[in-house]
Amino acid sequence: MASNILVDKPHAVCIPHPAQSHITSMLKLAKLLHYKGFHITFVNTEFNHKRLLKSRGPDALTGLPDFRFESIPDGFPPPDENVTHDIYAICEASRKNLLGPINDLLDKLDDTASSDVPPVTYIVSDGAMPVAIDAAAMHEIPIALFYTISACSFMGTTQFQALKEKGLTPLKDESFLTNGYLDKVVDWIPGMRDIKLRDLPSFVRTTDPNDYMFNFCVECAERASEGSAVIFHTFDALEQEVLTAFYSLFPRVYTIGPLQLLLNQMQDDDLNSIGCNLWQEEVQCLKWLDSQRPNSVIYVNFGSIAVATKEQLIEFGMGLSKSGHPFLWIIRPGMITGDSTILPPEFTEETKERGFISSWCPQEEVLNHPSVGGFLTHCGWGSIIESISSGVPMLCWPSFGDQQTNCRYTCTEWGIGMEIDSVVTREKLETQVGELMDGEEGKKMKQKAMEWKRLALEATRPSGSSTMNLDKLVQEVLLSRNQICDV
Repeated sequence: MASNILVDKPHAVCIPHPAQSHITSMLKLAKLLHYKGFHITFVNTEFNHKRLLKSRGPDALTGLPDFRFESIPDGFPPPDENVTHDIYAICEASRKNLLGPINDLLDKLDDTASSDVPPVTYIVSDGAMPVAIDAAAMHEIPIALFYTISACSFMGTTQFQALKEKGLTPLKDESFLTNGYLDKVVDWIPGMRDIKLRDLPSFVRTTDPNDYMFNFCVECAERASEGSAVIFHTFDALEQEVLTAFYSLFPRVYTIGPLQLLLNQMQDDDLNSIGCNLWQEEVQCLKWLDSQRPNSVIYVNFGSIAVATKEQLIEFGMGLSKSGHPFLWIIRPGMITGDSTILPPEFTEETKERGFISSWCPQEEVLNHPSVGGFLTHCGWGSIIESISSGVPMLCWPSFGDQQTNCRYTCTEWGIGMEIDSVVTREKLETQVGELMDGEEGKKMKQKAMEWKRLALEATRPSGSSTMNLDKLVQEVLLSRNQICDV
């Protein structure tokens, strides 16, 4: 005789791409899912697991009874230094080394499933982890793909194969990087108007037809349709045209962001205490910010992977010095290539009363501090969405990958940023810092930034688009195998 049986509590295995910004975004999504009633298994690589323990202490990853952390071997060398690997190493290791360990973990979770650890019902993977799609298929577990980059950047990567077929990439030789070729307008990408080659993710700039990162991006884009849902860390108003184009490409697209604004509505101290910074946060900078005037400080941080030369560091330092503005500058371990972090004596002398240099910080607290009036950023998506959430305008110095696309939209479409020339000079930086902090253009950008903050807050209110999309994701996708069923 048929009867109705409630399936166990849903159990989502969350697998981030093993880089700081990806881990941060996935952890926020995992917390939201836990708040919605899911048992969570959050998967870090051993390399990052050890770094988290080093930065946050032995209790950092204990989690809760129904929010647990697991680590899997990744093939990285032991973390002798408090630095991160470059993007090529991370992508190569994830592609080559992680399928077996993910399968082993899923087997272990299946073998140990009990009343307090329910069977795995869904995998939520970073879209830059195609091995997770393979593992999900092998275990017959549905998978949703979470893209921690902007929707516009991902749209760019979905066109890589077409760009290659049209002969626009790879470049014929290195001269095409500087001879104006990158200013060619690509007028056929869905939802992206007036886009130039230089505005697309930087991996199109290769001269190698077998370029690893180009082909990795092609693979990730092509396999997006294998997920039962595509999730973006954005909100509808911010990227409406591109998102509308995606709705015709994928059957289920969910915009859920800014994630931190959604989390701010949760009242769960245990979840809030779980963090994922791979470097120890130096909170002394917050006390220093308390001593500064409102909107007077420019905050400088180039993220967790981007690097600079010693010469670039000096130009940035002297430009900040000449600007006359107070600044908080994050110079993380391993950020400077080829030399130690040495700034000239005149920089130290001129800025000792108005500069604060730290190796890492709680960025969202910094951006929301009333003393911060501008953000000099590498344009990683995590930093962009956090700056938008805080209503802080930006100076943009993109390095690689999706950062070029993020920069273009920040400066041209959203009106909240100014781009710094790739060849940075102290004179230009002094001028642009002054314009951002005191000029008419800076005032307009601040007004725009506050308007986008308002729209971000609207999207994450109880009736907002991102809040409703989170509910739809849970009900339409993640609980689809956890409904009452006939037996």
